[in-house]
Amino acid sequence: MDHPAWLWIPVTLWAAFAQTLRNAAQRGLTASLGTLGATLVRFLYGLPFAIAWLWLVSAWTGAALPAPGVAFLAWTALGALSQIAATALLLAAMQERNFALGVAYSKTEVIQVALFGFVALGDRLGPAALAAIGCASAGVLLLAPADRERPLRALLAGWTGRPALLGLASGAGFALAAVGFRGATLALGGAPYLVAAALTLAVGLALQTATLGGWLMGRQPEVVLGALREWRPSLFAGFMGAAASAGWFTAFAIQTAASVRTLGLVELFFAGIVSLKLFRERLTRMELAGMALIALGIAGITFAR
Repeated sequence: MDHPAWLWIPVTLWAAFAQTLRNAAQRGLTASLGTLGATLVRFLYGLPFAIAWLWLVSAWTGAALPAPGVAFLAWTALGALSQIAATALLLAAMQERNFALGVAYSKTEVIQVALFGFVALGDRLGPAALAAIGCASAGVLLLAPADRERPLRALLAGWTGRPALLGLASGAGFALAAVGFRGATLALGGAPYLVAAALTLAVGLALQTATLGGWLMGRQPEVVLGALREWRPSLFAGFMGAAASAGWFTAFAIQTAASVRTLGLVELFFAGIVSLKLFRERLTRMELAGMALIALGIAGITFAR
């Protein structure tokens, strides 16, 4: 199934927009379910929509579902489990005394995606794309400074501390998740890209639901019961989460993970609009400078060859 070379751009923009709406919905659920409960909602209630999307894509394309091989299952497991681990590591970083440093280092995800994508999948990036990734990453770090007065000094001085190491590990987890899911779609080389992305999404969400749901049932069953009680607001979060992931995985099937995740930083602009309109939050000068660098990086990755 052929596709235009530029198709990954609008698909990624859709994924970023849908993820912004999902995050807004999860923000409301966190108060009643906690962070892990809101995370479970993303998987549990997204799974039925992912299965429905897989059926629709298969019916529309007329393509039979490919038999998942060992390579596909391994890549999907890497993506699914890395995403859960990355979330747990980010939560651990946030619980540290200097949690802002850990959060800042977790934002190195985009750079780590480029590195892991090259090593694991052979995804190559030209000088223009690498420059765009660096520019966007610098912008993201300005949005999550460890020290608002001396952000660079704090990063350089604290990189060996526990919060920074947790943040780096979290960023690595999210990077491995992106590479794992791209690897899974590529492992289904004979399948149309839409089918490959939809199958990866359904299998990935099923694995994440079973893993996190099973762990919570053993450790905190009240969280799972709470997620089931909050099914009405959870349905929207699950739907938007599945819609966002469908966009990400489709883009991964077309373009390198590093390019997709860099363009996906446009989500921060969408989040800024949501914060301004819904939560009445204002951006500082440093945050505006970070936004400008991200905009340059996004423009660069979009037009890079």
